[in-house]
Amino acid sequence: MTESNITSSSVNRIRKNEKIAFLFLWAAAIITVTVLIAIVGSVLVNGIGHLSIEFLTQEPANMGKDGGIFSIIITTVYLALFSLLIAAPIGICAAIFLTEYAKEGPVIRLIRFGTETLAGIPSIIFGLFGYVFFVVFLKFRYSMVSGGLTLTFMILPTIIRTAEESIKMVPMSYREGSLALGATKWQTIYKVVLPAAIPGILTGVILGIGRVVGETAAVIYTAGSSLGLPNSIWRPGRTMAVHLYILASEGLSKSNMYATATVLIITVLIINFTANRLIKQFIRS
Repeated sequence: MTESNITSSSVNRIRKNEKIAFLFLWAAAIITVTVLIAIVGSVLVNGIGHLSIEFLTQEPANMGKDGGIFSIIITTVYLALFSLLIAAPIGICAAIFLTEYAKEGPVIRLIRFGTETLAGIPSIIFGLFGYVFFVVFLKFRYSMVSGGLTLTFMILPTIIRTAEESIKMVPMSYREGSLALGATKWQTIYKVVLPAAIPGILTGVILGIGRVVGETAAVIYTAGSSLGLPNSIWRPGRTMAVHLYILASEGLSKSNMYATATVLIITVLIINFTANRLIKQFIRS
């Protein structure tokens, strides 16, 4: 067999393998989208019909069997903002330190290992920790503070890792050019590096918000499941995810269950849509 025949045979085999891999990737993508559409579509089809202005503006009654979810929506937003206002600054500052100031060594490797490990810990573990430490030991009881601080610990590793990777992706030439023009290291980080890394940092923050909004185990052990609007950060409350879990597990109201799930999905979609718009805006600017 000549060399040209061998080369032609190898090229054909490579192209065949590429086609197989391409078909496999397409199949995986189609299956993923199909499952997503099936889940979201099933919830929306069963829940849209039960949505109304009254459902969104009324207080829940009879343990959630009747009424609406107004206070539950407010509590969800309340808890998400509480945890985000603490986790985002700490996470971004930690990422800046790890990428721009810290020197590689055993301590830094241990910190990175710790953040990666925390990101993979099940939420029920965070819930038990929050219950033991905040609710019982610090005597914060079931409250927005206990729930918010527990969720802060839970989303902090995600924000740190995504912010760290985003800052690393900023070309070194940006830093060198800024320093060459006479800027200090902090001015370079604040005015050059961070603006370039904003899209990735926002992605991490949005992932954190999504996890907070959809979290159940960590919230029910720390923030509680009391109905009604919490008039203080030291009062308990019920988020949409917890409300959905209670309605589904106790079979209180199938219609309210699907309606709550629909509102939860729409909330997540709005958050993701807003985040994508902000990221595109930052990229353009």
